[in-house]
Amino acid sequence: MKNLSKIILVLLAAVLLSSCGEEERKSDAFGNFEAVEVIVSSETNGKLYQLNVEEGMTLEEGEVIGYVDTSQLYLKKLQLNSQKKVIGGKFNISTSQADVFREQIRVNLIEKQRIENLLRENAASQKQLDDINGMLEVLERQVNSSLSQNSVTKQELGNVDVQIKQINDQIEKCIIKNPVKGTVIMKLAESSEIVNFGKPLYKIANLDEMELRVYVSGAQLPEIKIDRKVKVLIDDGAEGYREMEGTVSWISPKAEFTPKIIQTKEERVNLVYAVKVKVKNDGTIKIGMPGEVLFN
Repeated sequence: MKNLSKIILVLLAAVLLSSCGEEERKSDAFGNFEAVEVIVSSETNGKLYQLNVEEGMTLEEGEVIGYVDTSQLYLKKLQLNSQKKVIGGKFNISTSQADVFREQIRVNLIEKQRIENLLRENAASQKQLDDINGMLEVLERQVNSSLSQNSVTKQELGNVDVQIKQINDQIEKCIIKNPVKGTVIMKLAESSEIVNFGKPLYKIANLDEMELRVYVSGAQLPEIKIDRKVKVLIDDGAEGYREMEGTVSWISPKAEFTPKIIQTKEERVNLVYAVKVKVKNDGTIKIGMPGEVLFN
C-alpha cells in the first residue's frame, strides 16, 4: 500500500508539473496596457476662472470646459476699436478735402474756357490764362496730396485691424476647449489659480481602445505581422484568464534590452522587440494593467 501511495503521489506531481508547464507555455508575450494620454495645457496667462473637469469625467472633442480671465484683452480691444474710429474719421476728412479740390478744378476749368474764348477776341490777357493754369496745377497737387494721405490712413487702419485679429486670437485661446474625446484621468489645476502659458490643466485619454505593449524575442518576429489578429489574455479572478481579441498595430524596428520590469537575469540580458497590440476596451481594462498575448 505504501508503494501504491508513492506511485499515486508521483503521478499527481507529474500531472501538476505538466499542467503548470502548459500554463507557462500558453502565453507568447507579456506586458502592460497603455493609452494615448494628452496633457491639455493653458495657451495664455491669467486667472483661471473656470475649469469644469473631474477625474473620471468623459469629455467630447471641442467641448468648452473652462476659460481664463479676458478682462485686459477685452479692454485692449475696445481701445483699438476707438482708435480705428479716429483713423476712419481722418480718412473721411481727406476724402472730403479731395472732393472740394475737384469741385474747384471743375469751376476753374470753366473759367479757363471763358478766358481762352476772350483771349481769341483780344478781350483778355495772357496773364489771366497763365494765372488760371497755375491755379489748376495747385489744385491738382492738393488732390494728389489728399489722396496720398488716404493711402497712409488705409495702412494705419490695416495695422489696427491686424492688432484686433491678434486680440481676438488671444481671447479665443482663453477659452479652454477639450482637444480629443476621452476620459479625464488626472486633474492638474483648480479654478481661481493663476496660470501661465504651457501650464498643464488636466490629462485625458481615450480609453475605448487600449494598447498592450509586449516584448518578443527575435525568434518570434517572423510570426508577427502588422494588422494580425491575436488573442489577449487578462486576469479574471484569482486563477482564471479572460480572452479578448487584439490587433498588432506596431512593431519596433530596433531591438532593446528587456525592460527592468522583467526580473529574471536570463531575460534581462536578452534583446527583445517591443510590439503594440490594440484591444477594444469594454471598461474592464485599466492603464498599467498586465496582459498576455497568444500569437498562435
